[in-house]
Amino acid sequence: MVDTPAEKSILPSMWQVPQLFRNRLGSTVGRQRAMAADGHLLLVLHAPPKPDEQERVGRFHWRSPEGEWNSNELGKGVGALAKHLDEFEGRIAALDRKEEQAKTAEDYFAVLDQLAPLYRAARNLHAVLQEARTMFPEYLEIIELRNRAYAIERTAELLFEGTKNSLEFHLAQRAEVQAKSSQRMAAAAHRLNILAAFFFPIVTLMAILGVDFARAAENFGLAGDVFFVSVLLLGLVAGGFLTYFVVQAEDDSDRSGEEKTRR
Repeated sequence: MVDTPAEKSILPSMWQVPQLFRNRLGSTVGRQRAMAADGHLLLVLHAPPKPDEQERVGRFHWRSPEGEWNSNELGKGVGALAKHLDEFEGRIAALDRKEEQAKTAEDYFAVLDQLAPLYRAARNLHAVLQEARTMFPEYLEIIELRNRAYAIERTAELLFEGTKNSLEFHLAQRAEVQAKSSQRMAAAAHRLNILAAFFFPIVTLMAILGVDFARAAENFGLAGDVFFVSVLLLGLVAGGFLTYFVVQAEDDSDRSGEEKTRR
């Protein structure tokens, strides 16, 4: 037996709503929206999204032409819709407290991760109530609910922007700390390069001649102390020249990098 559209509908079966509502809804919630037919108003809303929730939970609020409100989860009366808004306000207030306690970029990202879908749902909720207000301007109870939904959307928007700015500030701070650390490491490496360049000739000469220093001095016809001083001076002079070339090479590399950056 093939199910009829009414049997497939996700609306409560006892609701005496126009068949058009059931046909348009089908078996899935879809986006938040308002439907109107024959004086009936149906609000298709989403429950406040939970963290890591992939599918939205649908909440339906139906107003009959007689002015009676019903919901599929929160009871009867227009107060059910007010409870729906209360849940949004409570979730946003909880995230606001988390944002105030956040100290690291990870903390702010966690708040944004939960706030983003909540903000989108609140924005669409306000749009649905505004649409309902346009459909039925004589339904005065929608005005206050619409105004509350706008306040909820605005609060979520301000919290989202504030949290996003705080996250970007912390990331910029972290990048600055890393840049300073890299500069310190580069400066330390630069000093090591200079020291290595300066003492490399002396170390090399001493390694070559130090195997038999006395015999090397005799071969050059010099006294040991004079030969030692001569080798030391030669190493220092060679080290000075080598240091100069190392510094010049690093300066040329820095200038080349700056020119590429400007381009």
